[in-house]
Amino acid sequence: MSDARVPRERPLSPHLTVWRWHITMAASILHRVTGVGLYLGALIVAWWAVSLAAGPEAYDQFRGLIGSPLGKFVLFGMTVSFFYHLASGIRHSVWDLGHGLTIKSANALAVASFAFAIAATVAVWFIAFTTGAL
Repeated sequence: MSDARVPRERPLSPHLTVWRWHITMAASILHRVTGVGLYLGALIVAWWAVSLAAGPEAYDQFRGLIGSPLGKFVLFGMTVSFFYHLASGIRHSVWDLGHGLTIKSANALAVASFAFAIAATVAVWFIAFTTGAL
């Protein structure tokens, strides 16, 4: 008789392929993604501060890169991330207070978070372009 044990297949945990996508699920994932994006965006803010302290040549180099189409694209992404993460954080605070926990109101808060992020980003970039900031 052999003491060798045959390993049994273990069940897999549910993942994104198992669950049906819904708006609050997408909002939760996007909240995490924008948090990581803002964390990385903080490196750009630190680079701005260091280039400002390093002198005019370093600051001009920073401005040249951040003013390029790629730099503006990154800034646009940071703006969307900031406003979505802000709105989603407020949504979480509303939930922490015990409000908006029904499916209908949770979905409405998720839609409101998306709408606020889009509207605020468009407003900021419109103001930036009309005032000549970009």
